[in-house]
Amino acid sequence: MERYWFGDLDGGRCSPAGSDPEALAGRIRALGPELLIPDWRVAEECGAVSDRQEYLASLRAACIALARARVAEELSAKDMELLQMVRTLDEVDHVINLLLERAVDWQAVIDPGFTRKYRRGGKALGGKIMRSRSPPLRQVGREIDALGEMRRRLARDVSRQADIVLPNTSALVGGLVAARLMAAAGGLAPLSRMPGATVQVLGARSALFSHIRGSAPSPKHGVIFQHRRVHNAPKNLRGRVARVLAAKLVIAARIDYYRGEADEAFLEKAQARIDAAGESA
Repeated sequence: MERYWFGDLDGGRCSPAGSDPEALAGRIRALGPELLIPDWRVAEECGAVSDRQEYLASLRAACIALARARVAEELSAKDMELLQMVRTLDEVDHVINLLLERAVDWQAVIDPGFTRKYRRGGKALGGKIMRSRSPPLRQVGREIDALGEMRRRLARDVSRQADIVLPNTSALVGGLVAARLMAAAGGLAPLSRMPGATVQVLGARSALFSHIRGSAPSPKHGVIFQHRRVHNAPKNLRGRVARVLAAKLVIAARIDYYRGEADEAFLEKAQARIDAAGESA
């Protein structure tokens, strides 16, 4: 039997599969590598189409339906919402920083001595802006403060969602760092397929390109530097800790992708190995 996207040909007899794009898309997916796309005249002889124009229109509609179905599947993956949450968090950080920098320049026009206070940063900075003599600037300060509160709530939500989507990865480095690693990789599936050396420098794009151009040493860590085990380690041991942590994160990501549940035995051994890497020789 010869199986085509538009129907089956068996012993000189052809059975058309109909004209519904959704049904044809399902047929194309089901056939997979067995799918045959012949000359349009075969479909005409089969009675599936009346001419070449109808053949192309029907095939186009089926391909569009198949693409829509696959996009819907990708968007419904368990890590997609978390991915959007992390990217939104990064955008909020960017917006807050831009607004804060502009507000500081604005306040410096009103109070030239404010630039020295700006260096101290923190809550005192926002409070000073919200007490400015300029009503519009006070409004900007209130909006920045509101964005900061939204950012804190979103960060907590990201961490909680990461504990569900990435239980093993989150257990090793915390929900927020785990989510940022996944976002840097482009999703849980790409993260689970990466080697440890790549995971180790995820997020260090600028440093990596500088190294490739020959103007800087190779980076020893990227996003994982945000984890306390790496940034609290002695400088001479950070590379080793980052390397061991990245190797364990790869395994954790694969368990998360294929099993989707915490592996306590693995986590216990991984934590012990990472702790040992941070001890002086």
